[in-house]
Amino acid sequence: MRRHVPPTAALQAFEACARHLSVSRAAEELRLTQSAVSRQLAGLEALLGLRLFHRIRQRLVLTPAGTAYAPRVRVSLARLEGATRELLAHRGAGGTLNLAVSPTFGTRWLTPRLPAFRAAYPGVLLNFMNYTTRLTPLDFAAEDVDAAIMMSEEATPGVMRHPLMPDARLPVCAPAIAARLREPADLGQEVLIQQTTRPRGWVEWLDQTGVEGVDGLRGPLMQHTAMVAEACVAELGVALLPRFLIDREIGEGRLATPFQQVLRGEAAYCLAYPEAAEDIPTLRAFRDWVTSQAAGG
Repeated sequence: MRRHVPPTAALQAFEACARHLSVSRAAEELRLTQSAVSRQLAGLEALLGLRLFHRIRQRLVLTPAGTAYAPRVRVSLARLEGATRELLAHRGAGGTLNLAVSPTFGTRWLTPRLPAFRAAYPGVLLNFMNYTTRLTPLDFAAEDVDAAIMMSEEATPGVMRHPLMPDARLPVCAPAIAARLREPADLGQEVLIQQTTRPRGWVEWLDQTGVEGVDGLRGPLMQHTAMVAEACVAELGVALLPRFLIDREIGEGRLATPFQQVLRGEAAYCLAYPEAAEDIPTLRAFRDWVTSQAAGG
């Protein structure tokens, strides 16, 4: 047994007691005696060195430690049960991968390439969850996600990262606006659309390009790349966007790139997943495929 992984039977007893707040009802559910459940709880508390319950008369009350631990244990047991059912259903061939991905990246880059993945791995079912930019790291276990494609800048302990596409941005606007932009300084006469994922993007681009006298923080703030792209199509202003996410609009003549100076940064679109999940066959298959797709453009 790993040092910090309690026996499954003890975790099952704890989870059932935390849900019912009753040893007798937990014992009935688990088809064990009350004394057997009590022994499992006592052993788990001894192993952790923490009290998980207060015993008040015939009733259990979760301690703060127990309250924090219960939902994590519940999710982990559910994932273990789901993995076992999946293994038995597929008999070890194929399986399911729960992937979190931003709507724009998923729609514009990933989805058009998925027929090739399905052809290469017909037994793997991909489930997609919406990924949004957040201030705290993604909790893979709590959100029932195996992997995520996210904008990542810094390494996170315990998480593997495989860079896919750099966050390289260039000015983008409608052709009518592009026609009146002769040099970067002309941007001072246009609305500069700001994006929450790169709030100082225009300041950095203008500085990198040597443009002075233009306020890089001026302009409306938007979050999602798809909304920013549509705002540019509607001639609401000029934005900094990754070229690979707007190739369709450029090809259709709805967007143009008036200047080719590219703003690069430390961040990149990455495939990320817990180190402990590295050997999951479905994850390995998707990792190898998506990194090869990214390398090919």
